[in-house]
Amino acid sequence: MSIEPLPPSNTISWTHGEAQHNAPWYSASGAAAPQKVQAVDDSVTADDAYRLAAQGTALLWQGDYHNARQLLSAMARRLPTFSRHDGESVAQAFYRYRQGRTQRARMLGLVLVPLEPGPAVALRRAPDVSAAWQAAAGDVDTLTVAPLQDVLGAVGAFEWRRNGLFVQELDDLIYPHYGTFAPIRSEYLALVAQAPLPTRELAFDIGTGTGVLAAILAKRGVKTVIATDSEPRAIACVQDNMERLGLADAVEASLTNMFPDGRAPLVVCNPPWLPGTANTLLDNAVYDPKSRMLKAFLTGLGGHLEPGGEGWLIISDLAEHLGLRSREELLGWIEKAGLTVLDKVDTPAKHPRSMDSSDPFFDARSKEVTSLWRLGEQV
Repeated sequence: MSIEPLPPSNTISWTHGEAQHNAPWYSASGAAAPQKVQAVDDSVTADDAYRLAAQGTALLWQGDYHNARQLLSAMARRLPTFSRHDGESVAQAFYRYRQGRTQRARMLGLVLVPLEPGPAVALRRAPDVSAAWQAAAGDVDTLTVAPLQDVLGAVGAFEWRRNGLFVQELDDLIYPHYGTFAPIRSEYLALVAQAPLPTRELAFDIGTGTGVLAAILAKRGVKTVIATDSEPRAIACVQDNMERLGLADAVEASLTNMFPDGRAPLVVCNPPWLPGTANTLLDNAVYDPKSRMLKAFLTGLGGHLEPGGEGWLIISDLAEHLGLRSREELLGWIEKAGLTVLDKVDTPAKHPRSMDSSDPFFDARSKEVTSLWRLGEQV
């Protein structure tokens, strides 16, 4: 399945010398084109660049590509560091931390570069980004302006896609596409690989992403897995991975918002774990505004389970330790949806941030537990 290029959201304008220029604007996050744009080159200092960005002025780079990267790093070092305030709750601190991350993304997103057909970055000493940009955003038909952060993100994502990520539960590689979350946290994969299967006939995998959970179920012998996602990028990623893994006959990728038609004896979902607004494509795998996907899964599960079937909710309790959601709220949503908890299997967090004592939220992260909730309909 091919990826359709995302259309430029609007047009960006700037003055260089005495000439007025216009070009299509591209932003991976869908941000509107900045209204104030200043053309700059290698002579601009990091302090001046930071001051202009703080005032909302975008910097359209006209110099050397590597100097642009260095400027971006220098600006990042000038951004204020986060520290906890005395007397504030964990939730208050985390919301303030997220606000800081949003501001950071906005500021660094104001360093812009020109892209020309190829696609290529139209700067001196720019690397070949054609394959990475095409995989992320499609072709460039005319001179286009985009944040340097988006170019770097496309290049980094392409490395994941080219090299793949070894998944122990598959004894094979998964290749994440741009905009799909790499399954780097093995604890939730192990839960799905080890939980007792209620069926080997049919399963639904809701919000499949790379398709890694669907692949694990198929590897365990489930004959048909329907893997759904609302993002075309994810569907293309699943199809690519299933072909590579030899599981294309067992896993059907479906461009669907939440549930496919019909019922299944097993319905699996690993929704984003934290209530909150996503700032980037990858944030969509972590942040769930007002827990919408989690609630939609619980509310719709009963209507898509066969009698006696199970719904597997795979979710971390980090939101509880951060004060963003309580266990009582989750249990209340489960009960309100007409569901009952058949069993719950837990595993402690093993990812690096859970062991980093310098993290401002180390106390919460060190207590994190990921669980597979086996849910059934109330009798």
